[in-house]
Formats: sequence, structure tokens, C-alpha cells
Amino acid sequence: MRKLALSDEILLQIEKPARYIGNEVNMVVKDPSQVSVRYAMCFPDVYEIGMSHLGIQILYDMFNRREDVYCERVYSPWVDLDRLMRKHHIPLFTLETQEPVKNFDFLGITLQYEMCYTNILQILDLSGIPLKAADRTEDDPIVIGGGPCAYNPEPVADFFDLFYLGEGETANNQLLDLYIENKKSGGSRRAFLEKAAEIDCIYVPQFYEVHYHEDGTIKERIVVNPHAKETVRKEIVTDFDTAPYPEKPLVPFIKVTQDRCVLEIQRGCIRGCRFCQAGSVYKPLREKNLEKLKELAKNMLEATGYEEISLSSLSSSDYSELSGLLDFLLDECKKKKINISLPSLRIDSFSLDVMSKVQDVKKSSITFAPEAGTQRMRNVINKGLTQEDILNGCRQAFQGGWNKVKLYFMLGQPTETEEDVDGIMDLCEEIAELYYDTVPKEKRNGKCQITASTSFFVPKPFTPFQWAPMCSAEVFLEKARRVNDKRKTLHNQKSIQYKWHESDISVLEGLLARGDRRLSETLLYVYQKGGIYDAWSEFHNQKLWEEAFEATNVNLDFYVTRKREETEILPWDFIDTGVTKAFLLKEWRRALNGQVTPNCRIQCSGCGAAGFGGGICHES
Repeated sequence: MRKLALSDEILLQIEKPARYIGNEVNMVVKDPSQVSVRYAMCFPDVYEIGMSHLGIQILYDMFNRREDVYCERVYSPWVDLDRLMRKHHIPLFTLETQEPVKNFDFLGITLQYEMCYTNILQILDLSGIPLKAADRTEDDPIVIGGGPCAYNPEPVADFFDLFYLGEGETANNQLLDLYIENKKSGGSRRAFLEKAAEIDCIYVPQFYEVHYHEDGTIKERIVVNPHAKETVRKEIVTDFDTAPYPEKPLVPFIKVTQDRCVLEIQRGCIRGCRFCQAGSVYKPLREKNLEKLKELAKNMLEATGYEEISLSSLSSSDYSELSGLLDFLLDECKKKKINISLPSLRIDSFSLDVMSKVQDVKKSSITFAPEAGTQRMRNVINKGLTQEDILNGCRQAFQGGWNKVKLYFMLGQPTETEEDVDGIMDLCEEIAELYYDTVPKEKRNGKCQITASTSFFVPKPFTPFQWAPMCSAEVFLEKARRVNDKRKTLHNQKSIQYKWHESDISVLEGLLARGDRRLSETLLYVYQKGGIYDAWSEFHNQKLWEEAFEATNVNLDFYVTRKREETEILPWDFIDTGVTKAFLLKEWRRALNGQVTPNCRIQCSGCGAAGFGGGICHES
């Protein structure tokens, strides 16, 4: 019987104690004394968010298949427990054995969202691990970062011993083997880091120096250790059918964000949306075999007891065997009364037919992501969606019985004009009118309900828009107010609801997305003054960040609103994602000219991803 790290007295004082006790369905139990490596896998956000992350479920399953490795989990303590842990000097612990994280060999932290960076420092601090890698000793775990934000690791580089670039199913086993070998031979922490730095996808920040010009831009990056390399190349899974995937995923005791089985049907995307980092860094598209998916779906549902299964993909409609998969799932799930969730579908007659079979049409809504209000703007971002596509999809949905439509847009994208901003509500009005023109009065299920939501454009590394300027918080809000004012003038305004994001947090996301090593001092300042859970608006303290900018000499305009020159050395230029900088630059210029680039199935654009030797690039 394991002993819980938190006493009953503590558990009774906190919200949702089930976040911290572990022992969930399908949790792996091992004897820690019988393994060579203990790995604490961390998601730096609250349990409900972290437990919904597919990447951690995959690596947890993969690592624990090894007899010599015990992978356990740790999440950010919520603010109530955070206070109590500090007050009572309770070290941060893993859920499986309830033992202190500091006792582990590795602490692997997923970098999913820039606004979780202060929570990374919370994890390290509560674990008793020095915040800066340079201050760690032989007694501290190796702190490793991975995930989408690791494609620009520089703002948090000082806090990590190493970063793993790319998909974790490939070189992680090699990394663990190196660690075991180094440990057996009595090698030091530095000796391990030097051996790790020789792996193509591993980046050890302390083995590099960055020098700057007087204007603040990067002058050069210098390799200062002979084991390190000039370029770090991402890893990808080329044989997607044999890649590890959890057939017995963890099932939490409390409701989490994604409370269902998740079936990853493909990885990558054929679409070339110019704002989308995931579509770029996960290239090339790789599909999972239909029979393999059927087997996984059956096994996962049986092992979890979940009442819902969701297809995971950047664009599910592009999966070539989607019809066969859905036929199987509809049959299988109908027998067991299991719901099917179908995100990331393009709204066409096939998708609507499928959704009508799995949804209560009267209660559910149809979701589109036009991203922009005008066709000109959609061409600039290479959305691959025409006005006709949107209206035809809505018309078919209305004819099928739907009367609720959700529309997602982005404000502040490159070259955006006032006409483009106004176009958001023009499109909403056109769709509302389409409903009343299409559906006879006697067949209407109430009035049309359109919900338009706008996020604010954040330029991301390894996209064609990585050179683009970003709007200030004030300009973002001006654009949102313009959209809202336009809504009030519409004939169908009562049928249209408008929501927008907070601009301050979007600007900070932009700062951290394209920032460099100098921002580590800013993050440290914010954390040491009490800043955590910045991804949660109720805890975000904008004044504290502004104070930090002044204290650490950060010019927000330099990082956020400034347009990058095409010749500038970018903080992430040393990383090779397969997609070449030359291709991204070509796409940036095509965007400025409003030119559309076909998707990968229509025509290869020579992005460079074919160099990985797999996926759609090599389909016959």
C-alpha cells in the first residue's frame, strides 16, 4: 500500500483532491528499485488539461513498455495546493509513487503553450530543482523539454538541460540507452549531455553562445562544445502504423477537458495555411492504416469504458480512408451506445451526412473556420476555402436541419484592411440571410443562431508569417470593437453573437513565441514576483509583466510589432524542421501578393519535407 504525499488534512483543504492521488484506471505500477531510469513526465498546467494531452499518453505508454524504465506523471498543482506546499514545505511529487520529483533521473516537460512558461518555473521550484540549468548538480534530474513550443526553445533555454526536437516515438529510446550506459560507467552529468548533443534532434543550450548587434538583432550563434552541432534536425515517425500508441490509455477519476478515447488517424497536414505552425512542423502528412485504427478503437474502448471516441488530426476530412473508418465506428459505437466526436472536418455533403448520424441535429452546431471575412484575406493566408464553399456548406447544413453555426476568425493578419475586418460581419449576415431564404418558415427549428469568435493573430516560428509584424494590444481591441460595432448595424443582428479573446495575453504569446534567450530574465522576474497560471485569465497579471519589461530592459515593440527583415538571423534558425527557410520565404512573398498555393495532394510545392523519406511526399 503506497503512502500519499499529501495528508488527509491537506487533501480536505483543496479543490479536487483527485488531481493528486493517482491510481487511475490503467495507471502503470512498477517497483522503482527494479528499473534503471525513473522518468517524471510533466505537463505544466492543471491536471484536467494535462490528462487530455495525447502526446504524454503516447510517451507514458512507450516508456513503460521498457522493463528498465518507470515513467510517472506530474502536473502543476492548482493555486490552492501551491500555497499549501510552500507553507508546509511539501516537495512536488509524481502521481504513481507519490515520491519527490527531485529523486528522478529525468524531468520531461511538455511545451504546449507559451503562456505556461511561468508554470515551468513553478514545477522546478516546488521540486527543489535549481531554476537555471547552469546551477544544477549531479544530484538533480536532467530537465528535458519537448513539444510544439520547443521549435523556439530560446526564451526558456536557460531553464532546460536539453530539448528534444520533433516526435518522441523515435530517438527517445536512444537517449535513455545513452543515459543508462553513462550511469553504469560512472559518467558525469556533463558527459551525458555531451553524448546526448550528438543525437540529431537533441539541443543542449549551454553548448551555444548567442551574440547580438547593437540594434538587438542576432549577430551570430557560436557552438562552444565540440560535441554539439550547428544544426539540430527534428525527428519524425516515418512508419506510422508500427509507431507506439496506447491501447490502454489512462482514465481519470474526475472530468477532464478531453474526457474520451482519442484515435489519432493521421499526423501532419496537406493544407498550407500560412499562419499555422502545426501544419508546417508536422509535415509531411502520414496516415494510419484503416485496419490498425479499427483494432486500436476496439481495444481502447474496451480498456477504458469511455462513452465517446474522438478522431484526432489537423484536418480529418483529408484522411483518405475516412468513409471506411466512419462506417466501422458508426456500426461499432451504435451497438455499444458510444458517441463519436468528429473535429476538424471540412463542411461538405459527406461530412454533414456523417454528422447527422452521430449528432442530435436540434442541439448541436456546425463549425466553420473561415479565419478571414473576405476572399482576398483568405487567399493571403492560403486558407483553401472559398466564399462559395462556406455558403454551400451552410446551405446544406440548414437543409439538413441545423440552425446553429459557429464561425472562427482571426484578426490582425498580414495585409488586413478595414474592409477585411468588416467582412467578418458581412459574411455572418450573408449566412443568416441564407438560413431564412433556404428554410421555409414552417420547417425552421427556431431562429438562426450564428456565433462568431475572433482570436488575435500571433506570428509563429517556421511559418511563412514568421517575419510578419504583430498588432499591439490596443490595435487588436480597436479591430474587435469595429467588428462588434458593425454587428450592431446588421439586419439580422439578433441572430448573431460575437466573442473575442483578450489582447494582452495574445501579445505576450507573440513575445514568447518569437523571443530569444534574453527573455529568460523576464520570465524569472515574473515568476519570482508571484506570476503563475498566465494561461488562465483570472490569474494573469498584466501589470506584473509590464513591471518585468521595465526591470529587464525588454522593448515589447522589438519582439512583437516589428517586421523582421528577410536577411535577419532568427532565434530558431539553427533548427531544421525539414521545411526549408527558402520555401517559407517564397510563401511569405506569395502571401503579400495574395497568391494561393495548392495543397500537397494537388501539387507538390517542394517545401523540403520529402527529405524525411516518408508520408505523402513518397506516395505513388
